[in-house]
Amino acid sequence: MTRIAYVNGRYVPHHEAAVHIEDRGYQFADGVYEVIAVRRGRLVDENGHLDRLKHSLSELRIAWPLSRRALKIILREVVRRNRLNGDGMVYLQVTRGVAPRSHAFPDHRESALVVTARRLRLLQGNEADAGVDVITIPDIRWKRCDIKSISLLPNILGKQQAEDSGASEAWMVDSGGQVTEGTLSNAWIVTEMGELVTRDASRAILNGITRQAVLRLATEAEIAFSERPFTVNEAKAAREAFITGTTVLVTPVVRIDGEPVGDGRTGEFTAKLLAFYARHMDNQGKGT
Repeated sequence: MTRIAYVNGRYVPHHEAAVHIEDRGYQFADGVYEVIAVRRGRLVDENGHLDRLKHSLSELRIAWPLSRRALKIILREVVRRNRLNGDGMVYLQVTRGVAPRSHAFPDHRESALVVTARRLRLLQGNEADAGVDVITIPDIRWKRCDIKSISLLPNILGKQQAEDSGASEAWMVDSGGQVTEGTLSNAWIVTEMGELVTRDASRAILNGITRQAVLRLATEAEIAFSERPFTVNEAKAAREAFITGTTVLVTPVVRIDGEPVGDGRTGEFTAKLLAFYARHMDNQGKGT
């Protein structure tokens, strides 16, 4: 089946989709993006993603390409045209548009919009049991990580460093020795006292939509949590650790820099939160 993309007002075959050579996203990384999970053909936490998109666009003074209502229609149409009835993801990107190359903003306010979709097998069943390894690396990113910018070169370098080390993810560490987040995920630990800890939402991290959902689920389950920084040493001494994100859901971390976390297996808190989050996704998949 031919994949379909939406590019600036047109639905086109994915292999024919293209943007102008002077699109500012291409030349300056002057744009933002969102990745939305699809569960049984339905968008997961769509409003949360669009709220964050609003924040990113506002902070960069990029105009909405169209109304929020119209964007929702396009997202659903892309899902429909790609026959994404099961699990997958939708990618949307907004840039400042096309203009002659100049660092200053162009006079116009015509942003550019691209939306694509693809099938994706989300974490299922006993795949969570194995867990993943992470390494720690210096955080070399800019100081506005709360904006979901398409400028991801530090994240790419970090992710490749993890791959080269035989790990699945890299946790970035600030100059104070505290973990900020992963290259594509938020970082969590469970202390020996059973407290759930994740870095507070500030300009130092991206406030993940899955992160927000897990915090709500923890509140509902009366699981004690704290939003604060934690050090690498604290993470290595933790009872459990895990990562969250749109495509990784809630994934256990069983080793940090080669050292086992807890007993080196998925812990009870992580398993419980994964089950809660899977139910959360399934409920949206049922349209509830």
